[in-house]
Amino acid sequence: MTESVQWWLEPVKQPDMNAKLQAEQRQLQLTKPTGALGDLEHIAITLAGLQATVHPHIEKPWISVFAGDHGVVEENISAYPQAVTRQMLQNFASGGAAISVIAKYHHAHLQVIDCGTVGEAYDYVDVERHCIRAGTANFAKQAAMTEHECATALRLGKESVERAQSKAADVFIAGEMGIGNTCSASALACLLLNESAEQLTGVGTGITNQQLLHKIDVIDQAVKLHKSYVADDAIKILAAVGGLEIAAMTGAYVRCAQLGLPIIVDGFISSVAALCAVGIQPKVREWMLFGHQSAEYGHQRVLKQLNAQPILNMNLRLGEGSGAGAALSMIQLACVLHNQMATFAEAAVSGDKVAD
Repeated sequence: MTESVQWWLEPVKQPDMNAKLQAEQRQLQLTKPTGALGDLEHIAITLAGLQATVHPHIEKPWISVFAGDHGVVEENISAYPQAVTRQMLQNFASGGAAISVIAKYHHAHLQVIDCGTVGEAYDYVDVERHCIRAGTANFAKQAAMTEHECATALRLGKESVERAQSKAADVFIAGEMGIGNTCSASALACLLLNESAEQLTGVGTGITNQQLLHKIDVIDQAVKLHKSYVADDAIKILAAVGGLEIAAMTGAYVRCAQLGLPIIVDGFISSVAALCAVGIQPKVREWMLFGHQSAEYGHQRVLKQLNAQPILNMNLRLGEGSGAGAALSMIQLACVLHNQMATFAEAAVSGDKVAD
């Protein structure tokens, strides 16, 4: 690796177990049967440990959407042309995309980052352009990017999180945009999990069954091409078949854990980035909440590998961070219930169960 300081190997923070235990005790004192609020209780307790307070809260959510193009689209694996990636960048920034609406609804800061798209120079207001390269190479024929380019993309994610922290963000959501990136994510998952493309590849943007079979074949060929070189090295795997935006998300997740900023992971592509991050540093997993289980084939398998319990299951498959944004409402509700419900003592309600 050419990066002089491999920052992604620096230690991650540990959740505050004392705050988590105090939050568990508070849940036992609230005016409800033990465990009656189910996963809402678990969310509040987990967040208490991550925020090191018995009263967790989300008031300043930060959403970063990372975009990148993929050379593998040459293999005809997407229902949409590559130009859509660049077009959606402007849509994000102008407020027309789903994640833009979600960010506005939650009063979240939305950062739009072009990690490397294909096209002429442009000047879109509120789009940060960092053209590491004009899209990745076709990973069915060669490595998607060099390890230096991969490290540069990782650093984009790192810098995004550091900016979020400097603005007092209390939770971080990474979204993505890139025509062809479900193909990249499936290839990454195949190499990280040592499983076949058939088990981990879906229709993405809505390709036909015939195109799906072709997509599976392309990924299988790519896995065979790169497997002996990358072995089980997450960074090498990212460089071989990943995307610039997926590498940036991976870097963001690692940096969140290093700085102690809770993460809400989005759908399939974001979860594969999470898998990459955990492959780099296993303890990064402790800083993750999982927004939803998407309709994209293979996501359930990735969630299982991460031992993740998704908050929502609404057949979403848009990406952009939209599923994590939708789950944000439930996480905020979990906090409000945890913080504002009365205890048995405050409400003068008996918390003792009647013996049989």
